[in-house]
Amino acid sequence: MRIASGEWNGECKIVEMNHVGRIRKLRRALQKHQIEALWITHLPDVRYLSGFSGSSAVLVVTQHKAALFTDGRYTLQAQQEVKGATVVIAEKSTVKEAAAWVSEQAESAGFDPAHTTIADLEAYREAIPRRGRQRYFQPVTEPLVMNMRLIKDGDELLLMSHAAAVGCKLFDMIVPHIRAGRTEFEVAADLEFFARNLGVDGMSFDTIVASGVRSSMPHGKASEAKVPRKGFVTLDFGVILKGYCSDMTRTVHVGRASREEQDVYDAVLAAQQAAVAAIRPGVTCAEVDEAARSVLRQADLAQYFTHSTGHGVGIEIHEPPRLGAGQETKLRPGMVVTVEPGVYMPGKFGIRIEDMVAVTATGGEVLTPATKAWMQL
Repeated sequence: MRIASGEWNGECKIVEMNHVGRIRKLRRALQKHQIEALWITHLPDVRYLSGFSGSSAVLVVTQHKAALFTDGRYTLQAQQEVKGATVVIAEKSTVKEAAAWVSEQAESAGFDPAHTTIADLEAYREAIPRRGRQRYFQPVTEPLVMNMRLIKDGDELLLMSHAAAVGCKLFDMIVPHIRAGRTEFEVAADLEFFARNLGVDGMSFDTIVASGVRSSMPHGKASEAKVPRKGFVTLDFGVILKGYCSDMTRTVHVGRASREEQDVYDAVLAAQQAAVAAIRPGVTCAEVDEAARSVLRQADLAQYFTHSTGHGVGIEIHEPPRLGAGQETKLRPGMVVTVEPGVYMPGKFGIRIEDMVAVTATGGEVLTPATKAWMQL
């Protein structure tokens, strides 16, 4: 199956997400785990299940009902966005009204401990208007919604391919603006300006532009440092398109490069390509990581690769699974991961190359096919 949509043309044709179907699937999971109700406050989970994109909400799903509670700021937005759940606009406290509702529907409710602070949990319990409130909320033993989000459906994959294509377009647009003497802030500002003009929701994360010696910083956010006359410039960026993220990294060189710089770049590219080639259903995340790491080990550069090979991406920029040592999760069709090995030599330079890859039935499909060939500006 071909997922990628090719060069971005400014259009994003996508059918409406099947939120009703997702809530139905969640109910099957609740039944399997003998959970009467699920209390959901993690906003990416709320959006995935209901379509709501506001900044404050409680979604409660039981075997027969679903209700989304939010405040008056989102009256119209919730009515327009929410599918598969009844919208309740709280007059006072969203949490208290949601708690009152769920306590009438179920004897107990599950919650995801990964996204619930101790203070939040205490507030939820205090809002239950009856005895037994301290035992009412129980942590789920596995992240039920995240487990669903791991596997992207066809609509999500198409939308993510659009977001990735925007990223490729942005790379082509920004390259002519990378010149010695310009600050990293200026390069990042140009890139983000171009992104907004292409109609994205926003950036997936703070754009990384790291030049010269600063390229040896794996997460060197754009700064006042100027692009040098000679040296690498690492660009790590992504966009959010209709709620879904993209993520890609390219490293280019300004001025004449040394033989060492070219050799290290070639090694990182070979490691990245080896990891992409290793992606297929049934392969563990650790095996993909090792595919990249072994290439760098042979080049005597593994000690400079200081992070995992990649991560999942979707509604959030960092999602499971993680491509790293010891990660035994097996890849499955529909997962979308990044593959981003790098070499960071303190005081000298750094190089990272990153693609988004969708796991298909037979392998992996790169969603960010912008050139990775050596580029000397």
